[in-house]
Amino acid sequence: MSVGHVARAIEAAGIPTVAVFIRAFRHVAEAMTVPRAVITPHLMGRTVGPPGARHRQRAVVGAALRLLADAEGAGTVVELEPDDAA
Repeated sequence: MSVGHVARAIEAAGIPTVAVFIRAFRHVAEAMTVPRAVITPHLMGRTVGPPGARHRQRAVVGAALRLLADAEGAGTVVELEPDDAA
C-alpha cells in the first residue's frame, strides 16, 4: 500500500508516476486509485519478471514508460498478459 501513498504524494508535487503491481494486488491499486498502474502476471517479489529474464523486464518497463507517455489521465490501469510480458 505504501507504493500508492508515495505515488500520490509525488504526483501532488507535480511529478507523474507509474506504479507496477502484480495481478494479486490489482485490487489494492484500484482501491487506492493510484495515478497510473501497470499490472503484471508475475509472482510476488518478481514484479517486473524473473531474475535474469531481461526481455520480460524490458517489456514491463517499456509498458510503464508507454503508459506514462500515453495515459489520458490519472487512474489509468493497464494489465499485461503473459504474452505481453514475455
